[in-house]
Amino acid sequence: MTTTREPAVAEHADESRPWTARLRRSWMSTLPPDKLLPDRQPAYVASWIYVFGVLTLAAFLVILASGLVLAFAGPAWYHTSALGEFTNSLHFWGVQLFFIFMVVHLWGKFWMAAWRGHRALTWMTGVVAFLASLGTAFTGYLVQTNFDSQWISFEAKDGLNAVGIGAFFNVTNLGQMMLLHACLLPLAVGIIVVWHVLLVRRHGVVPPLDATSPATTSDDQLGTAAGS
Repeated sequence: MTTTREPAVAEHADESRPWTARLRRSWMSTLPPDKLLPDRQPAYVASWIYVFGVLTLAAFLVILASGLVLAFAGPAWYHTSALGEFTNSLHFWGVQLFFIFMVVHLWGKFWMAAWRGHRALTWMTGVVAFLASLGTAFTGYLVQTNFDSQWISFEAKDGLNAVGIGAFFNVTNLGQMMLLHACLLPLAVGIIVVWHVLLVRRHGVVPPLDATSPATTSDDQLGTAAGS
């Protein structure tokens, strides 16, 4: 009788806790501090292929910072001011590097079969982040407020109208494109990226195909996070 009542009592006690306590308990069981902020990583993380994920995040932060300045200052500033033109160029080239790093990162993880070890969701969130970034970059071209953006928007309008979605996605509406590019799509990309990083922290970085799993890696094969 004692063995049958103890789980029921523990379950009842857990249900009586406030939702914040249950959320904290679930978070700590899923992502304890040693996983969320590790100070040691497997030695194979020192390989160059593992650098492109961090480079993608760094480029994303540059894009967010420069884009925030551009959104506050407005088109008149970044078309006529020297500092505005520099910030606009920083934003543009940050996007180019972001996609270069992301494509190398995705292809590298594809050939490493990064979905191994219950990491399928990690791989899928990376792919979804890439697709969402394409939409963000496309709307970015449409809000340049120059001849290029005018040409691109009217050419894209014909294509979207041809598939029947032009009424819902009006690429010639500058206000709608600015809302998508500066608010909604970056927010979606940011949420997916954070989710992706948390999944990487939970399951660990994927080992090379010819390496042992992180769970069986000996201390001799581990290095500090700063040195890896």
